[in-house]
Amino acid sequence: EKKLFKKTPKFAPAGQSTQMVIGATPETDLEILYLANGFYKKMNMRRVYYSGYVPISNDNRLPAIGTPVPMIRENRLYQADWLLRFYGFNVHEIVNQENPLLDIDIDPKLGWALRNLSIFPIDINKADYQLIMRIPGIGIQSAKKICDARKFGTVTWDHLKKFGIAFNRARYFVSAHKDFELKDLQPMQIKQYILQESQSKYKPNFSPQAKLF
Repeated sequence: EKKLFKKTPKFAPAGQSTQMVIGATPETDLEILYLANGFYKKMNMRRVYYSGYVPISNDNRLPAIGTPVPMIRENRLYQADWLLRFYGFNVHEIVNQENPLLDIDIDPKLGWALRNLSIFPIDINKADYQLIMRIPGIGIQSAKKICDARKFGTVTWDHLKKFGIAFNRARYFVSAHKDFELKDLQPMQIKQYILQESQSKYKPNFSPQAKLF
C-alpha cells in the first residue's frame, strides 16, 4: 500500500497490536516488559498481548509436552502491563536486575509496595492522585472518588469501604485520619496475611504453610 499511496500511515489508524508467547523460551519478565514498554513508547503500539505457551512439539529446545501452561504468569504480565500504561510505573519499578521475575503469588503493584514499605502508610487525605493510585487495592476509579470526596471533608475507613477498594490489601498501606494504627510488620508477614485473606481464582485452597507430603 505504501508504494501505491504515499500517505498510507505506517500503522493502522485504530492502532497496532502484537502478541508475545510466554514460556517457550527463557526470557525473564524484565526482558518481556522492557520489550513491551519499547513497543508502547517508541512505536506507539496500541496493545501488547501475552499468551502462555502450550507445548505441542517434541522439539527439545521447547518445553516438553505436558508442561503446565504458565497461566498465572500470563495474568501477572497483563497486570504489570496495566501498571505501565495507566498507573505511571516504569519497568524497573516493577521488575529489575535483582528481581527479574514477577512474584506469581501476588499482583505486581503489591509486590512493588512490599519492596518500598518506607513510602507507607500513605495519608489519603493529603497524598496526590498519582500516589494514591499506587496503593495496593486502590484502582483508578477509587482514587478519583477519594480525591473528590476529600474536597468535602475527611475521608475515613468507612468511606474507603464504600468506594469499593480491596480493603484486605489497602489497609496495610493507608492512613485515614486517626483510624490507622501503624503495625510493625515485615513484608513477608504482610504478604502472608493478604494471601490468607484473599480468595484467588488460581489458588482457592492456598495455605501459607508448605505441605511436607
